[in-house]
Amino acid sequence: MDIQSMLHKLFGTKPGDGVQPKEAIAYSVAGFGQNFICTIIGSYLTIFMTDALLFGADDVKIGAVKGSMAVAFLMLGTRIFDAFNDPIMGSIVDRTRTKWGKCRPYLKWMAIPIGITTIICFCPFFQAKSIKTFVIIAVVYVIWSVVYTIADVPYWGLSTCLTNNTETRGNILTVARLVCIIGAGAVTVIVPIITSAVTAKYKGEDGLVLTQYIDANANTLKWTYFICAVVLVAAAMPMFFYGFKNTKERFTTTDNPPSLGHNLKLLFKNKELLLIVISGILGGARMVYTYTGGLYFAKYVLNNEGLYSLITLLVVPGGAVASILVPLLSKKFTKKYTYIFVHLFGGLVMLIMYFVGYDAPWKLVVCAVGLVLLGIPQGINNIMTYAMIGDTVDYLEWKTGERGEGICFAMQTLINKIGMAVGAFIGVFSYSWAGINPAAQDGVYIQNPTLLWNLLVLSGVISMFACAVPMFFYTLTEKRQKEMVAEIEARNAK
Repeated sequence: MDIQSMLHKLFGTKPGDGVQPKEAIAYSVAGFGQNFICTIIGSYLTIFMTDALLFGADDVKIGAVKGSMAVAFLMLGTRIFDAFNDPIMGSIVDRTRTKWGKCRPYLKWMAIPIGITTIICFCPFFQAKSIKTFVIIAVVYVIWSVVYTIADVPYWGLSTCLTNNTETRGNILTVARLVCIIGAGAVTVIVPIITSAVTAKYKGEDGLVLTQYIDANANTLKWTYFICAVVLVAAAMPMFFYGFKNTKERFTTTDNPPSLGHNLKLLFKNKELLLIVISGILGGARMVYTYTGGLYFAKYVLNNEGLYSLITLLVVPGGAVASILVPLLSKKFTKKYTYIFVHLFGGLVMLIMYFVGYDAPWKLVVCAVGLVLLGIPQGINNIMTYAMIGDTVDYLEWKTGERGEGICFAMQTLINKIGMAVGAFIGVFSYSWAGINPAAQDGVYIQNPTLLWNLLVLSGVISMFACAVPMFFYTLTEKRQKEMVAEIEARNAK
């Protein structure tokens, strides 16, 4: 079997008929670059602010609020504001009419603005502990969130414009999400290793920063995060353009563009999509250990921020295997029940980790095994929700005669951003509540490590169980989706 035949089998495509492997690969490449950008901001802007700019120090206040809590509320507020911009952007996508289609052009238009604002967020010339600096970063971060949304919503909506075959679309999304996970994982793994290495000279044998080097350590972190951001942006930008150039939209509406109000009405007619949204919001904290909270735990409890790379790597095997098995599991158990069971399983694993604890080597081994197992719900969730939302686009067209790709996939990006908001907030809130102080002059950088552990793990337990509940009411099966597509095609033929 030659490579081209293997690719057709992988994506479920047919030679010369509809979407081709070259497009599916280009779609994945764009997602790979996109996740470089998303991850450097989502995982490291908070620690850049708390530990490099020292807003986490006990003597810093923004107004009447402790500096670390101000960072927590900035992350939460900006992300929620950004999330609720997604329906607006979805409506704009549905109203877009260009010679390239309605989703693709945003990959071309927004690559450079995203890159510029990403680099500015990590500007090394910001003054530590300065209220002026905090305000500037807050403004730039809000601008970044808007320009990123302008590209993110149409990127995921593009999958429904490539093909209306649920199995092919599911395969394309499976590969794309797997590639996105690899892109995000690469950033998550490599950056802490770099920051740990370049700051090693400021640390004692116990892995803690020596008090006389606190300011030098912070300044080195500033420049390290900035250089990482520049390198990642330079690598990501060509991938956006490659995705734009090598894809083609086939299934788009050419009727008069709908208004935002009309799109919101469509949204509330799509009850299957709303169940996915509710589930996603309830599941916002299920992966908090892979966000900033996990990095803080590695740095201040395990005394080695480089171990955060190991924490994220442990999730990869289970996630990779689960991602590859998504099409098979969906066919055997349906998307609905696969989604429910893996999250109940994930909640049980985290509950065991909570009772085992972390304060002995054998306990850390048990938790390491738990992280491997937690890769299963993480990998399946990362792919399956996109495929399920793709099915709800067909459901909406069957029910109303309108597809509404933009508004539907805006809900996926809304879910993602709510998750990032909750993850960042819980991470920095836990940082503050556990009494972490990166500028402690007595060398005691954390007052209550057990509290940090409890907040990170228990929030994940609750979220894993909660997100499964709405999906018991989800009724859109694979068989029903095929029947709806057949009805749509017959209706269109008339």
